[in-house]
Amino acid sequence: MQLRTDLAIEAREIAGDRVSGTAFSEHTENGLKISRLEVKSRKAKQILGKDIGTYITIELPSLTDNFTEADERIKTIGGEIRRLLPVNGLILVAGLGNEEITPDSLGPKTGSRVLSTRHITGELARATGLDKLRPVAVINTGVTGQTGIETGEYILSIVNRIRPNAVVAVDALASRRIERLGCTVQISDAGISPGAGVGNHRTKINQETIGVPVIAIGVPTVVDAQTFANDVAGGGLSGMGEYSIPGNRQMIVIPREIDLLTERASRLLGFSLNAAMQNEFELRDLVSLM
Repeated sequence: MQLRTDLAIEAREIAGDRVSGTAFSEHTENGLKISRLEVKSRKAKQILGKDIGTYITIELPSLTDNFTEADERIKTIGGEIRRLLPVNGLILVAGLGNEEITPDSLGPKTGSRVLSTRHITGELARATGLDKLRPVAVINTGVTGQTGIETGEYILSIVNRIRPNAVVAVDALASRRIERLGCTVQISDAGISPGAGVGNHRTKINQETIGVPVIAIGVPTVVDAQTFANDVAGGGLSGMGEYSIPGNRQMIVIPREIDLLTERASRLLGFSLNAAMQNEFELRDLVSLM
């Protein structure tokens, strides 16, 4: 069976750490372990099941632990996001997912914490001292079951209208390991497949389909139940072999504290995005504007 995960670092663990056509490095910053995986060839793409591009994984203390708006984690994550963004120009931030379903609410909750600035221009910007704000537009896409519109179609229509220099798509992810839920941030320039975390793959959102660079950011909030069961079995439970869910039903495992996890993860990502896009301002000043 195929072990399902949205995390490139886990795909590398499954495939082995010597996949040709990749480059991998690790370092530590402000106490956070940061891994960078570059998928460079079609062969590596096929083996890992990850599109060609750069995947940055930041491992951090559990988001069920509190943090402050001046936390060093925000500066570190914001710096990694900034490296993938164009230096200047309008950024469109899209919160993907369904706010009414807690494990899938990370995208819209994050979007509500991103400072939208596209409308602050001209004399208003100069008079308020905000003329150095980078233009940012924010949308929460909902899901096709709510809107009748594919997420990719929705984003493409906005891109064609306002012509951003890049899109940042925020979505909940799936991990293969319980211990990575709420402890991992993935940032990638390879785009995203909405709904992949819960096995509901939609049209990919990337530079090829949208026409501008797409930076995907996510935190894992769920584990596929069958992946989890087989991962545990492979980890040393004798006699289990390959496990399958009765009736081949698709099920997910979520942590008990999922409400707290998504709330704090969205705060962390929202503040980190603001720090990445508005680097002319101190973080404390950005917080006061939100």
